[in-house]
Amino acid sequence: MSYLAVKHAHMMFALISIVLFMLRAWLAVPSPARVSNKLLKILPHIVDTLLLLCGIWLAVQINQAPFGNSPWLTAKVVGLVLYIVVGTIAIKRGKTRQQRLAAALASIAIFAYIYGVAVSKSPLSWLAL
Repeated sequence: MSYLAVKHAHMMFALISIVLFMLRAWLAVPSPARVSNKLLKILPHIVDTLLLLCGIWLAVQINQAPFGNSPWLTAKVVGLVLYIVVGTIAIKRGKTRQQRLAAALASIAIFAYIYGVAVSKSPLSWLAL
């Protein structure tokens, strides 16, 4: 598969991932029990796995590694871990509606940071442009 095809697949999975997150957060902020649809529980994991696999393939193709020779890729990985942790608070671990809402908004901001890092190839994200 060509680099460009995998890059576009990675971008498509990123878009699908954030749309699914926003849908799940919209349902979960009032009550986490509202995210009971089996498809909404399974599909995000499939999309995120494909997103991660495409990202790993791209990193290998451009000979970059997080925590090594690529500070921007390190920033994306650290951002991803933070996004996952905060996202779980938004979707199911937040005790109150306010906690879930704050975590959902923070998760979207973290996603925007990660996207900015991808575009700018800098840990400064949007500030580097």
